[in-house]
Amino acid sequence: MGDVFGNLEIGAEEHFRKTVSESDVYLFAGLTGDFNRNHVDAEAMRGTSYGARLVHGALLLGFVSTASTAMINRSGRPAVAYGYDRVRFVAPVYFGDTIQVGYRLAELEEHRRRMTAEVTITNQHGSTVAVARHMVFFPDDDGDID
Repeated sequence: MGDVFGNLEIGAEEHFRKTVSESDVYLFAGLTGDFNRNHVDAEAMRGTSYGARLVHGALLLGFVSTASTAMINRSGRPAVAYGYDRVRFVAPVYFGDTIQVGYRLAELEEHRRRMTAEVTITNQHGSTVAVARHMVFFPDDDGDID
């Protein structure tokens, strides 16, 4: 497995922590065009069971990219994101929450040139707010994906 994945081993972990600010959410909304009131209308959200604006779930997945890049860099090999499975946003994330991405290497499939990681995102209270499985593909030396 060393040729495909460098020195990666099952069980290896990376973490990323960040307090999500209002500017993070508004910059993300501007980049994506997702100005849903859930994210940008404090008055509308005050009257819901959430009580306040929510951070975009897709922004949380963007933070997963930080942890996955750190894992890929450990390998010393080029790799590309292959996709996410079983993404679930299980609790709200609010402006000002501090989230931590836990990224644990769960599988290395040499014949498929693919690694799979288990992702768990928690908030400052230790509550799980999102989970997913993330797949990363390691192309061959010619850059081919087959």
